[in-house]
Amino acid sequence: MVIEDLALLFIRGLGSRGIVHLIDHFGSAEAIFRAPMSALINEAKLRKDVAERIAAGEGMAEAQREVEYCRKHQICAIAATDEEYPEALREASDRPHVLFVKGNISALRMRTLSMVGTREATPSGIHAADKIIAGLATQIPDLCVVSGLAYGIDSACHRSALAHDVTTVAVVADTLPNVSPAPNRNLAEEILRQGGAIVSELHSQSKQNGQLFIARNRIIAALSMGTIVVESPASGGSLATADIADSYGRTVMALPGRITDTQSFGSNNLIRCGKARMVLTANDIIEELGWSTEQPTEESCETSPLDNLTPTEQLIYKAFDNAATLDWAGLSSATGLTMGELAMALMDLELKGVVRCLPGKRYERI
Repeated sequence: MVIEDLALLFIRGLGSRGIVHLIDHFGSAEAIFRAPMSALINEAKLRKDVAERIAAGEGMAEAQREVEYCRKHQICAIAATDEEYPEALREASDRPHVLFVKGNISALRMRTLSMVGTREATPSGIHAADKIIAGLATQIPDLCVVSGLAYGIDSACHRSALAHDVTTVAVVADTLPNVSPAPNRNLAEEILRQGGAIVSELHSQSKQNGQLFIARNRIIAALSMGTIVVESPASGGSLATADIADSYGRTVMALPGRITDTQSFGSNNLIRCGKARMVLTANDIIEELGWSTEQPTEESCETSPLDNLTPTEQLIYKAFDNAATLDWAGLSSATGLTMGELAMALMDLELKGVVRCLPGKRYERI
């Protein structure tokens, strides 16, 4: 992550697809801001006014404020060009270029399963979701349940995951560290305490509007190779999530309900129309997704502290080989990184528990 990655979010007239297009064309955010106007207009086919904003460095001041905001609230910002960015999400053509994550970022790279459903959940739907998660928990040790922290099925799936010691990730349409609905804040805190994460694509200067929940659904769908509609009426957000998952080529599944139960009309119709595979048990899901249930060996679990660090973060990590503590000037001299690059990388390293900040703006490796 570099400051330019954040700056792209503040270019007026660009948007998620525009950023993806530019990254695919130029390879990195830095290259985009270095590109001449002719390349932005003639090669990347940008409108002249958008190209002029990029050439003028628009968004840099806002990006710096975002860095400070993330540091203050212990939020990790991950760009689509970073190694930590979820591979499944990276495949989506409308992916958010930057994810804002509170909590355990490694949860995003586990075997993820998205589970969604109605806010007006029935006891039967809640019980069915719990049964599925309980069955998966005994067979998939690196399982992560992804949902939207909404009332009803979403909340039930998060709570069930926590009850069965399964990592869970909540994707929200809020500026972190805020979450909604407000009564679910305690649930969000419990997700973080048990090693999960809260994820948003919204930076701190975003303006809330009703369309953000629709955009949020695409992240839920894209984070996993499979999406289960637990319970849904004839219309609703969970059906939209299923459609998005299908458009990404993901496996869409649904739990059947009673034909007289209005809260199952939507999920039953997905099965009837062949838009979703009917699943009844955890084993059905494992089979649909082609998951192996073999337990990892002790040898395969051994990792180096450097394994989960980006090349930039490894530079900083190794700089402490010759000094117990380093200040910004020392780190810049040892690594050759700019102050902007250091700010982003140090924030990520603090959140990963690799370094910590000491009084006097000095850092030490943990």
